[in-house]
Amino acid sequence: MALPVRDQMKYWGVAAVVFAVVLWYLGNVLLPFILGGAIAYFLDPVADRLERMGLSRAMATMVITLAAILIFVILALAVVPALVRQAADLIETAPKLFQDLRDFLGTHFPTLVDEGSPMREALASIGDTVKERGAELLNTALSSAMSVINILMLFVIVPVVAVYLLLDWDRMVARIDELLPRDHVSVIRQIAREIDATLAGFVRGMGSVCLILGCYYAIALALVGLNFGLVVGVIAGLLTFIPYVGAIIGGALAIGLALFQFWGEWYWIAAVAGIFFLGQFLEGNFLTPKLVGSSIGLHPVWLILALSVFGTLFGFVGMLVAVPLAAALGVIMRFVITQYKDSRLYRGLETDGYVTGQAAPEHLATGPETR
Repeated sequence: MALPVRDQMKYWGVAAVVFAVVLWYLGNVLLPFILGGAIAYFLDPVADRLERMGLSRAMATMVITLAAILIFVILALAVVPALVRQAADLIETAPKLFQDLRDFLGTHFPTLVDEGSPMREALASIGDTVKERGAELLNTALSSAMSVINILMLFVIVPVVAVYLLLDWDRMVARIDELLPRDHVSVIRQIAREIDATLAGFVRGMGSVCLILGCYYAIALALVGLNFGLVVGVIAGLLTFIPYVGAIIGGALAIGLALFQFWGEWYWIAAVAGIFFLGQFLEGNFLTPKLVGSSIGLHPVWLILALSVFGTLFGFVGMLVAVPLAAALGVIMRFVITQYKDSRLYRGLETDGYVTGQAAPEHLATGPETR
C-alpha cells in the first residue's frame, strides 16, 4: 500500500533539510565534486554523439579528456598569464583613472568637484579602495599557501571527478532510476525530463553563449587596442548568463576605459561601443535563439533571485547549485499548479455538477470553462 501524502511530505522535507545542512557545513569540501559533476553534465551530449559515431563510452571519454587537456595547456600558456597581468595592472591603474575622471569633471563641470565636495571625495575614495582591496585580494589569492593548495586540489580533483562521472553517466542515471518510488516513477521521470530540458537549454546553451561572447569581446577589444581589453571581455562573458548584466557592466567598463584612453579620437570610442552593440545583436538574434532556445522555463527574475538567495546562504557553492535548483523548483511548481488546476479545490462545483446531483446553474453550464 502506498504511503499517505502526509507521510511522503515528511520524508521529502527531511531530505531537503539534510541537503541544506550538508551544503551549509560541507560546501567547500563539495566544491570540486559539484564542479566535476557540472562539467560531466555539460559534456555528456558530446560523449553521446561520439558513441553514436561508433566509439565506445571509454573511447569517447578519452577523446574528450585529451581535447580538454590540449585546450587547458593552450589557455595556461597563452591566455591566463596575460589575463592575470592585465587584472593586476588594472587594479594598480585604478586610482589614476579616477584622478583623470576627477580632472575631466573639474575642467568641464567645476562645481561638481570643488574642494571638499562629495563627488571629489567619493572619486578619491573609490580609486584608493580599488587599489587597496584589489591588491590585497590578488596577494591573498596568489601568496596564501592554503589558497595555492586549494587551487591545486581543484585542478587535480575536479578533472578526475569529471572523467569518472562522464564515463559512468548513463549507468549512474539508470541506477538512480531503479531507486525511484514505483508508485510515482512515471511522474518523476516526466518531471526529471522537463528539468533536464530546462537545464540543458540554460546551462549548456548559456555556457556556450558566455564562451563565444567572452572570446568575441576579448579579441575585438584587443584588436582596437583597448587597454585591459582581455579582462573586460572575460568579465562581460562570465556575466552574460545573467540577462543584460554582462553587457551593461562590460560595456560601461569598456566605454569608460575607452574615454580615458582615446579621448578626442571619437572613432575609437565609437568602435568600442559598436563592439558591444554588435555583441548584443548577435546574442539576441542568433546565439541565444539557436543555443538556448526561446522557452527554457527559467525566468530571469527567478534566476537572479535564486543566485542571490543561495549565494547569501551558502556562498560560492550556493551560487553553483542555484541554477539547477531554480530549474528544478520551477518545473515542480509548474507541475503543482497543473495538479491544482485539475483538482476539486480549484474547479469546485463545476466538476461535481453539484455533489447533490442537481444541475449546475445556468451561468456555469454555459460558461466557456464547462467540460
